[in-house]
Amino acid sequence: MQKTQTTLNESTRLRLVGLDEEDFLESHAQELDSPLDFDSAGELEPGCSLESVLAAWHEATVRLEQTHELLQGEVRRLNDELEAKNRQLALHNRLADLGRMASHVAHEVRNSLVPVTLYMELLKRRLGSDAAGLDILNKIEAGFIALDVTVNDLLNFTAHREPRWQNFSAASLIREICEALGPQFEAQSIQVITEVDPTLQLFADREMLRRAVLNLALNALDAMHHGGELVVTAFAGPQGHVLEVADSGQGINHTQLKRVFEPFFTTKSNGTGLGLAIVHRIAEAHGGRVRAANCPEGGAAFTIELPYRQSQRMAA
Repeated sequence: MQKTQTTLNESTRLRLVGLDEEDFLESHAQELDSPLDFDSAGELEPGCSLESVLAAWHEATVRLEQTHELLQGEVRRLNDELEAKNRQLALHNRLADLGRMASHVAHEVRNSLVPVTLYMELLKRRLGSDAAGLDILNKIEAGFIALDVTVNDLLNFTAHREPRWQNFSAASLIREICEALGPQFEAQSIQVITEVDPTLQLFADREMLRRAVLNLALNALDAMHHGGELVVTAFAGPQGHVLEVADSGQGINHTQLKRVFEPFFTTKSNGTGLGLAIVHRIAEAHGGRVRAANCPEGGAAFTIELPYRQSQRMAA
């Protein structure tokens, strides 16, 4: 009774996978413990072992089940990849639309800011020694400066120009950025440490790279409101040039770490979410990448990796 039940189960399995019992037995006859012989009518000879037939069926179904599981795993993997690509495509289309809109708005706002800035300068001269009036005007000016920064972020994010390649000193670039941010470093009690080879030459778009490092430095300032240490490093690695900006702030939690380079993602109440996205875009425009990580001793580090170009290898 048990054998009959087993035979029905194996036979049903074969039908489900589209195999004919006799064709299956013929194709696996050599794998059986006892040879299978078929008469002229296609029936099994009386001496054939039923146990051998069942063993062959079982072995084949096990193989089919394993193959089926492998195929299911591959289908799941391909579906996951397809979903990821679809999300990337949807994000790309969304960003393209937002980029066009943001570019238009930014240009209009900038055009309006120019005369307002001139009028504020004239008003400053008229106020003269009016301390209270000048204080109010300075606050208004600070608001316009913040607005101008936002406009610049939008314009930099929507600009898709190719890098203008040139050789320049890495030490000179970083010194220029640190000097520009000197008052802010002093106001926030930030100690700046630079570890840059004075002879290191970069081959990149200087203005784009200046913007990227500046954004990383500003991001570090936001992470150290009550003082800290900022370390800027630049060196020639095995595969390309490396620039790193590390701070001694609170670091980045795991969830945020995955999204820090997404456009419009920000944890700041007054942030645009474009600063790090611009850094990411600049690194990609140079054929490189930017990584974010938490430092073992605390704080976060952002690393820009720029691969060597053919002209650099020839010069070397």
